[in-house]
Amino acid sequence: MPVPSRSGETPSPDQSARMRDVAQLAGVSHMTVSRVLNENGNVRPQTRARVLEAVRQLGYRPNSAARTLATRRSNTVGIVALDTTLYGPTSMVFGIERAARAAGFFVSVATITAPTKRSLLGAVRHLEEQRVEGLVAIVPRDAGATVLRSIDPSLPVVAIGNIDVENVSSVGVDNVAGAFLVTQHLLSLGHETVHHVAGPPGWREATERTEGWREALQSAGAPVPLRRIGDWSPRSGYAVGRDLAADRDVTAIFCANDHMAIGVLRALSEAGRRVPDDVSVAGFDDIPEAGFLIPPLSTVRQDFAALGHHCLRVLRELASQPGVDQPIRVMLKPELQVRGSCAPP
Repeated sequence: MPVPSRSGETPSPDQSARMRDVAQLAGVSHMTVSRVLNENGNVRPQTRARVLEAVRQLGYRPNSAARTLATRRSNTVGIVALDTTLYGPTSMVFGIERAARAAGFFVSVATITAPTKRSLLGAVRHLEEQRVEGLVAIVPRDAGATVLRSIDPSLPVVAIGNIDVENVSSVGVDNVAGAFLVTQHLLSLGHETVHHVAGPPGWREATERTEGWREALQSAGAPVPLRRIGDWSPRSGYAVGRDLAADRDVTAIFCANDHMAIGVLRALSEAGRRVPDDVSVAGFDDIPEAGFLIPPLSTVRQDFAALGHHCLRVLRELASQPGVDQPIRVMLKPELQVRGSCAPP
């Protein structure tokens, strides 16, 4: 009868029969064929060569699902992400996918509509059933962060963002530093203060960018205006922008993302306020269209490729050092992209 694998799974009769064909042709045992196919190092080079030649002659293709069950390795990285079209989260997924594929991993993505404990753990269970070797969680809302502690500690997990959750490693972009940079730049041009269009409540990025904006104003001794709140969309930026355009004392505006900045630019244009002659405007993210707006938008650039690279590096470190209690923290510095939308008042 077929011999159960280490994981307790029994290969299918057809699969075992074909492996026996390879073993018979190569003159080795069934177990030796299994070791060669699973890239176990305890096989002599000459024996490995005979097995691979037999595999080639017979046209044998190992069943990938069976190999995954036997070795508990899928060569796959799982990603949990919000189901959103927002530039930041979608670019993070793309950056992680590129880094994983470049490192020879497959990628499986599970999306959730809301970062609740139930939906997040459901997505994790779905990926665990695929026996992913590591997990990246892109959960930008505060409510989902603490749920990561409920994940099986044997599975390497990296959270995206400035996550301060016990035993959860993280890779993120320093939103506070980025917002501080762009606000400081506007102040250095001679603006008395900088108004802020913030992201929605409950989003860590929105909170951190507001924090950086406020810190820059306070450190410069500048007045701190009442922040305005949008929902990341150009429509919300436009609505807030109409109010700001009506205030002739407003000479500089920092928006928490580029899409809201686009809405502000439209509102200022309709009100006859010239950018940057009358009002300077800056955003955050450096979307591909930012440099082609009229005028080109000053913004803060996030390196999503570097973020993906560091995610894979941290996952590998966690996999090679199981049981380590100290989480790994990586914080990437953003870059200020100065363009034509900012000028002295």
